Amino acid sequence: MNRGLVLRLESLGQLRGACQQLRALSCRRAWGAQWRPVQAPAHPPCSLLLHTQLWPKHSLGRAALPQCRHLATKEETKRKKKKIPLTRGEVEIRQKMTIEELARAMGKDIDHVYEALLYTDIDLNSLEPDSILYENHIKIIVQKSGMKYKSAKLKEEKERKNTDAPLVSCGGIYHPCSCYLCRPPADPAVLTPRPPVVTILGHVDHGKTTLLDSLRKSQVASTEAGGITQHIGAFLVHMPSGEKITFLDTPGHAAFSAMRARGTNVTDIVILVVAAEDGVMQQTIESIQHAKNAGVPLILAINKCDKPEADPERVKKELLAHDVVCEEFGGDVQAVNISALKGENLMVLAEATVALAEMLELKADATGLVEGTVIESRKDKGKGPLTTAIIQRGTLRKGCVLVAGKTWAKVRFLFDENGKAVAAAPPGIPVEIMGWKDVPSAGDEILEVESEQRAQEVVDWRTYVEQQEKLKKDMEVIEAKQKEHRMEYEQKQQKLAHLTWRQRKAVLYKANKHMIFQRPTEKKEVDENTLSLIVKGDVDGSVEAILNILDSYDCEDECKLDIVHFGMGDITENDLSLAEAFNGVIYGFSVKANESIKKLADKKGIKIKLHNIIYKLIDDLKEELNSRLPPTVVETTIGEASVLDTFSVTVGKNKVPVAGCRVQKGLLDRKMKFKLIRRGNVIWKGSLSSLKHHKDDAQVIKAGMDCGLSLDKHLEFNIGDDIICYEETEVQQTTSWEPGF
Repeated sequence: MNRGLVLRLESLGQLRGACQQLRALSCRRAWGAQWRPVQAPAHPPCSLLLHTQLWPKHSLGRAALPQCRHLATKEETKRKKKKIPLTRGEVEIRQKMTIEELARAMGKDIDHVYEALLYTDIDLNSLEPDSILYENHIKIIVQKSGMKYKSAKLKEEKERKNTDAPLVSCGGIYHPCSCYLCRPPADPAVLTPRPPVVTILGHVDHGKTTLLDSLRKSQVASTEAGGITQHIGAFLVHMPSGEKITFLDTPGHAAFSAMRARGTNVTDIVILVVAAEDGVMQQTIESIQHAKNAGVPLILAINKCDKPEADPERVKKELLAHDVVCEEFGGDVQAVNISALKGENLMVLAEATVALAEMLELKADATGLVEGTVIESRKDKGKGPLTTAIIQRGTLRKGCVLVAGKTWAKVRFLFDENGKAVAAAPPGIPVEIMGWKDVPSAGDEILEVESEQRAQEVVDWRTYVEQQEKLKKDMEVIEAKQKEHRMEYEQKQQKLAHLTWRQRKAVLYKANKHMIFQRPTEKKEVDENTLSLIVKGDVDGSVEAILNILDSYDCEDECKLDIVHFGMGDITENDLSLAEAFNGVIYGFSVKANESIKKLADKKGIKIKLHNIIYKLIDDLKEELNSRLPPTVVETTIGEASVLDTFSVTVGKNKVPVAGCRVQKGLLDRKMKFKLIRRGNVIWKGSLSSLKHHKDDAQVIKAGMDCGLSLDKHLEFNIGDDIICYEETEVQQTTSWEPGF
């Protein structure tokens, strides 16, 4: 009975082995079988299917592509149950299509596309239904399926008509960088004299604002935070002779370089202020360069000549090195020695300015559409967005529709530098404009248009152009990334080229198995070593200056700096929400935070740091960066001893090495840490297991005394080794970032 059962089981085993061999042989034949397109009678004549000579399609898919199977989700199962519509005629293809999109376009299932991919050089193990195929592979798949292809027509977007506002007059020709017509030049017959626009430049604290105060009989300098100008100001000064001069007062601090450059771009004359006792400084050189770049003539004002240490001649000689040659040295630069504080020689400086303006024959067209430049912009709590502007053409009046950058305005009110309402602003006059929909950027060109509808068209066009430029840059980045990933993929494939597909699959599984059970975190963890900032300023120029300083940050390896948000206006609840989300710090420059905001910030543990002086804000920022850096451990040497002899002591069953030492410097304290130095190299750090003087345990051994000691680690001593007793203290690191001032 048992013998018959055993024979029967052996027969079944042999039968099973024979079946497996037949199945393997059939699979090999099916793999090597030639594919041929066969017209299926159950389908329309134009629909062709893939068939083999030996096996039906579903069996071949199982035999040839077992590696391409994946667990189907419920959605995929439902999608497969739906009847897939068959494509009649040609298949519309695009340059890039996913496997799923191609199968849908062909009226096939995804397995069919996988089968056709056998004829390409693509590794099937790396493909998923949402993997992207390129045009050359798509064409092969369609052809092997017995179909024809045609390129899908791209949705041709109509070429958008340029609706931008015409530029300033330049001869009535097309602008070289655009396709829109420029405004025609003004008729010489209608040109009238205008006040010169004079920019005062120089190093910080050389007396620029004090000079302007003396000219206009005001006290601006006394109201400035820290005694330094931190905004660009535009003022109209009436001279005793009846002449009008528009002055631009620019900051001299290193942080406000962009403001000074903006001032020279709209000016006619530059007054370079240099302190007689300091001479040429860093921002003096920068100001000279700005004037040269703008092609603007210079007048040299040597200030503080009333001081005993003043040396005007030294200043003139120093300026020779920067191609500023005064008239007494054969140049064309007028030099005036003044004292802005005492008002000495100010009329001489004013007369020199008026004389130079007459030589330049400054004229403008006071009729027609308005043109101007935004000098500064800010947000006012009661008035909304405001801009300080210099009018360069036309006469600005209430009701004019203006465009600047990507915003527009219908002028509601005009104010002079004293906040007094004015009816009109002719060319060369500084004016504050109220009525903007949003805050334009400082330096933007102001153009008048015919209507509000026209203004909206201009803004829409400029926004569209900016989006297209951004899209173009993004596409370049995407293509570069795709190329990089493709190269990485090809390199990986080359490394695995000598393996069979089963071996490749095993290698890839081992490399990626740690990612199988990973879940995407719902909230991104913010690195502790990252300082997130929210920057708020009173005017656009101040925010620009702070951001320019932050751009110079080059210590990302110490602490990362992340600017989450920046803008103008007082601190709001939205700023607190951002700071809470990113664990950030809010920095405000010349802005306020009301009591409710401060209480809410305290409740949420959010830091709000308000400053009125630019360099104090940067110092505060550096301290905040220092607090984010981990402390460093500093070793302080307390004592040094030399090993004079070595011996061992039996403790229990173990022999413990002992060093006979003499303290050379300081003292040895058993509580402190020790290190063993041999031939200049540290070979051990730790604590002592024993410290004795003669036969007695000792806590401290002073200089000149002998002692015996053993370590907490079994380590042999050599005569001549050094034992160092030291103390470790934590010291706060400081950032190595230097903003340049």
